[in-house]
Amino acid sequence: MLLIQVSWIKKSIAIQNTNIQINEKKDSLFVKQFTEKTYIALSRVLDQITKTENDPLANYGAIKQVQTNYYTVDINEDLHPYYLESLLKKALYEEQIFQDFQYSIYDCFSDSIVYGKAIKYTNDSLYSNDNSSDFELEAISWKKDGHYFTVYFPNISVKSLIQNKEKYTPWLFVVPIIIISLLFFGYTVLVIGKQKRLDEIKNDFINNMTHELKTPISTIRLSSEMLLKSDLSNNPEKLHRYASIINKENKRLEVQVNSVLSVAKLEQDKLSLSFSTIDLHTIIEEAKDTFDFNQLENNGKIELNLKATNSLLNGDIVHLTNVIYNLLDNAIKYSKPDSTLICVTTENTNNSIKIKIEDQGIGIAPENIKTVFDKFYRVPTGNIHNVKGFGLGLYYVKLVIEEHNGTITITSKINKGSTFTVEIPLLT
Repeated sequence: MLLIQVSWIKKSIAIQNTNIQINEKKDSLFVKQFTEKTYIALSRVLDQITKTENDPLANYGAIKQVQTNYYTVDINEDLHPYYLESLLKKALYEEQIFQDFQYSIYDCFSDSIVYGKAIKYTNDSLYSNDNSSDFELEAISWKKDGHYFTVYFPNISVKSLIQNKEKYTPWLFVVPIIIISLLFFGYTVLVIGKQKRLDEIKNDFINNMTHELKTPISTIRLSSEMLLKSDLSNNPEKLHRYASIINKENKRLEVQVNSVLSVAKLEQDKLSLSFSTIDLHTIIEEAKDTFDFNQLENNGKIELNLKATNSLLNGDIVHLTNVIYNLLDNAIKYSKPDSTLICVTTENTNNSIKIKIEDQGIGIAPENIKTVFDKFYRVPTGNIHNVKGFGLGLYYVKLVIEEHNGTITITSKINKGSTFTVEIPLLT
């Protein structure tokens, strides 16, 4: 895209330079023709005033071109302004110089103007006087006492080559185009990078989901085959065991599917909350009891240090319970196998309650901390699938906390553990 823009700019510059050269040649030709015609017309006027039509060298050097559109004519004869005007009109018309002009008569000794008039060219009457510019300072006629007259064409102006280039330089257009192109290129790279990141997250989510769903499905299939192949009517204990496995794995599947559906619904509609007065300490204590019974292995332990004197807040008990369960579950998942110690601390700060959930697990690398709350993101653990889940937990936790006007932050060190800090306003 940038190469196309550069190519277009080069072509534009070439075309513009060509047009400038053509216009300069036209202007130069026009100026040359105008100068020649004006000189001839003024020569004819001077010859008629001095009555030297038959002597071409009599008035040599009397006509001077000061500028492209300004001429002076020296005379040493009786001069009548109206007679001069009529001669100028006739001579200019005969040379096809159809331009407005101004003529003035000057005293050579004082170099001051003594008479002047502006003449406008019209198609109907050829020329008409512009009375607003007509002024007369002395007598209507001047004798042979040293005078000269000037002729000025106000509508004739020719720009120089430098002026043309400065005004029409294509760089005035090139610079904005280059800036826009670079911004567009940068935005494109950003979008491509973001899309690549989303593709990586999507692929990781699909791999995790496949593994998480495959395990309970395989367990249910094996248990069902054992029930179908074996006669367990005389062994109720084994029958109950297989039925329990099927029931447990079925619930596990249900939880996994519901977690995906809840987040999908959360994106479509704003989270529907049912607010009521709840005690956060009670939720934490119940969650601890549940994990102590079902989740903790190898002498794992959850320690509570509930120092907050006020733990009442206005919130949704279901979603806030899910938040505590998710954070505890996350701490247990990423704990070291031989050391599962989770510390939960609460305290009151500025009309809010702060909950800290600290583990001594594998920790999170600094480059991954800023993305742990992204949807489908999971901290990389290589190809080991001992850490279960779809990467929706922390994304869901953050959304619920924000709906309660709260905040959640994380600090972590590799092989030292992580600390999640949640702060929610208290009941007012």
